[in-house]
Amino acid sequence: MLKIGAHCYLFTDRFTDADLHFFDEVSELGMDCFELSSGDDVHFNAANTAAHAQKCGLDLILGPGGLWPMDCDLSSEDPEEREKGLAWHIRQVELAAELNAIAYTGALYGHPGQINLSGPTDENYRWAAEGLNKLAERGHTLGCKLVIEPMSHFRSHMVNKPEQALDLLNQSDHDNLYILLDTYHLVTEITDYRKAILFVKEKLWGLHACENNRGCPGTGIIPWDDIWAALKAINFESYILLETYNSSIDDFAKMRRMFHDVCPSGMDFSRQGLAFIKAGMSS
Repeated sequence: MLKIGAHCYLFTDRFTDADLHFFDEVSELGMDCFELSSGDDVHFNAANTAAHAQKCGLDLILGPGGLWPMDCDLSSEDPEEREKGLAWHIRQVELAAELNAIAYTGALYGHPGQINLSGPTDENYRWAAEGLNKLAERGHTLGCKLVIEPMSHFRSHMVNKPEQALDLLNQSDHDNLYILLDTYHLVTEITDYRKAILFVKEKLWGLHACENNRGCPGTGIIPWDDIWAALKAINFESYILLETYNSSIDDFAKMRRMFHDVCPSGMDFSRQGLAFIKAGMSS
């Protein structure tokens, strides 16, 4: 069954116990899931959050979006940084389990913003694969899927394309590893969205949906007809999550290098995006 949801960044820059009302609001819109971002600067009561999500009929997803120390990197050449990275991610997976979250997802293979202009080495991939295998096993024990997300070359030198993500999963060699594709990040990396989706079809867990400028789906140049056709061709029945940054919260969007006002209202973005996705997947 296809499930559609929203990322917390449509509504807040840092999720807290005061933000549980967003669960009620997206549930009333007809959404099925909600993605939270964790980090060392993010604090909320996991038990209360899990209980309220269940009350609203929402699946929770967790990803690292808050403060994530730069020396916590599974792909680092420094073994101490790799150990720190594994320990840091294990804490997030354990938080996901406390939330009864179905998945922990993101650029888990490295660190967004950490870019080596020489590109990744075979050793970087081997170290990342070893760390992902251990994380996937911990997630398996706790009932939480591990999902990696390719990111634009402006954000990572490790995994930019679906092919690289699938190669890394194969090298990691664990059944509890999957892929999430992000329509925004892929726009600088691929020319054929249909081909990308079909390539990773057996491991495709979800989709982050927004435009080339992080605007609401359907307002930019992303080839949605190709995306819908590919998802239908693989009988996709998993998660599509609207993702952007609320541009009305102080300098939140600007700190993410987003200088245009594409999401002044998370609810308007959610309402419009939900209708667009439903129409596309049902046509």
